[in-house]
Amino acid sequence: MTTFDFTGKTVLVTGGTKGIGRGIAERFLGAGARVFVCGRTAPDTLPGIGDRTATFIAADLRDIEQIDALLANVLSQAGRLDVVVNNAGGSPFVLAANASPRFTESIVHLNLIAPLQLAQRANATMQSQHDGGVILFIGSVSASRPSPGTAAYGAAKAAIVSAVASLAAEWAPRVRVCAVSPSLVQTESATDGHYGDGAALQQISRTIPAGRLATPDDVALACLFLASPMAAYASGTNLRLEGGGELPAFLAVARVDRDSTTHQ
Repeated sequence: MTTFDFTGKTVLVTGGTKGIGRGIAERFLGAGARVFVCGRTAPDTLPGIGDRTATFIAADLRDIEQIDALLANVLSQAGRLDVVVNNAGGSPFVLAANASPRFTESIVHLNLIAPLQLAQRANATMQSQHDGGVILFIGSVSASRPSPGTAAYGAAKAAIVSAVASLAAEWAPRVRVCAVSPSLVQTESATDGHYGDGAALQQISRTIPAGRLATPDDVALACLFLASPMAAYASGTNLRLEGGGELPAFLAVARVDRDSTTHQ
């Protein structure tokens, strides 16, 4: 495997204490970066590789003053900021017909407004650095397919993908902006019953051509690539990680005789 080298680089991963964010933080640590992670509460254990661990800073990204304090803290300790991974986000399952205005606003704020505000502040720092920086957003395939039960989340992620293209144009050439949009990822929430029991996960896996859910490491490696010089011409890009996509629903009921298919 190609080795990524982020020695001397400073990376901030929001929501980097668990799940996808933790996997991203640990991959950057393994590549030599100094890594900061943030969340509302400190985790029992910090992301780490060998004797290297991430630095935790408490922050609620829904509060703009805490965003400013977070970035000031990173800069005071590291002196620079090279990569930001906007990973924090998510949504519980709530049907749109039952969602309160406050709930919808909170989901949109967490998944759209907060990462955009953090990106705006991070860009200001990166523009003043000789070698600029990279800002990544963790999107979702929910941005481009129906998301019953998480409609506001899907809408926010669609807005993020749109924003990535605009920010890439505004902030070039010094700052690159990209998104990584995975499909279903097997994290703690997947295994604690969010998608059902083990049998349900197996059934879900059969709807994915790759035969499995994505892992946090799949997402982490995509982030390492996009943040590296190997992706120097990638900006405004939305990299979809979906294992071949989702099999169309009609195939579950259609009678398809693949052996008799004629290819011309």
